[in-house]
Amino acid sequence: MRLEIESRSPEQTFRLGCALGRLLTGGEVLGLSGELGAGKTQLVRGLAQGLDIDPDVIYSPSFTLVAEHDGRLRLNHIDLFRLGERVEQSDEEEIGLTEYLVPAGVTVIEWYRKLDKPPAAWSLEIDLAVHEGERRTITLEGRGERAARMLDALARDSTWH
Repeated sequence: MRLEIESRSPEQTFRLGCALGRLLTGGEVLGLSGELGAGKTQLVRGLAQGLDIDPDVIYSPSFTLVAEHDGRLRLNHIDLFRLGERVEQSDEEEIGLTEYLVPAGVTVIEWYRKLDKPPAAWSLEIDLAVHEGERRTITLEGRGERAARMLDALARDSTWH
């Protein structure tokens, strides 16, 4: 299933993240893509709020690769930006990527398309495309019944509009 949303501001992107965060139940793996400044971290800040985590502690973990935050569910925020064009399987092992794909938490991977072999358990792939000004097109795509239920609920949720 696929859901395409237009965000007109960083605040709306944040609210969309909040709505999505409230729907997460654990075990989800979200892959984010989009150019620098597209709003990936802003979306993750909203996800954090939806997981009862202070959004002010969320930053792009470009220098640490992984930031872990405890809330209603643990949020593992991974940013692969500084790892070059492709992240080989040996790099994934060094990061300990599979250790973060746990049923009790939520894992968000920014720049996930750099992975040589993305995790098999993707819940949603989220692409943020920049347009003029602050306008963004956010495309959420998932496979399976669980993703379909999340995207359907998100489409019906008016709190982020």
